[in-house]
Amino acid sequence: MKRRIYWLMPDLASARRAMDDLVRARVDVARIHFAGPEGMDMAGLHAANVWQTSDVVHAAKTGWAVGSACGIVVGLLAALMFPIFGDDPEWEVAVLVAVVGGVVGTWSASMIGISIPSPRLQRFEGAIAQGQILLMVDLPRSRVRDIEALLQSAHPEARFEGEEPRIPAFL
Repeated sequence: MKRRIYWLMPDLASARRAMDDLVRARVDVARIHFAGPEGMDMAGLHAANVWQTSDVVHAAKTGWAVGSACGIVVGLLAALMFPIFGDDPEWEVAVLVAVVGGVVGTWSASMIGISIPSPRLQRFEGAIAQGQILLMVDLPRSRVRDIEALLQSAHPEARFEGEEPRIPAFL
């Protein structure tokens, strides 16, 4: 698990300097994410994508749970009430319907979640609307303090906005 640190940068020039500083400090570019106002030219920055800015991950997890639960119920009913061969329950049907329910639930919920802004970023909406740029950096626990110190000393114009303790590796 990684930790995500949040910084608000006042303008594009500051954000670009921070990007350069982080790359020089050997932070993987894929772990640096910037979110700015809609339509802002983010050239030279690694812009945040739907994984960071939407609720797609939470929605997909919820869809998997609800879809699987519904699939299990429907699968069990189908296996017990409508056996295909003979009078014995068809447990394979129950498993298949449960898996299909989970997949369909995950897909449909993630299509909804991709259009919902991330609740993690709601507190930054006002600052972003005013033209500030949010910097998110995903780091191993061992590097967090060093990178925070680097950003604080090199960018006094930036504002530290906190740390999130557990970020899945694939985000």
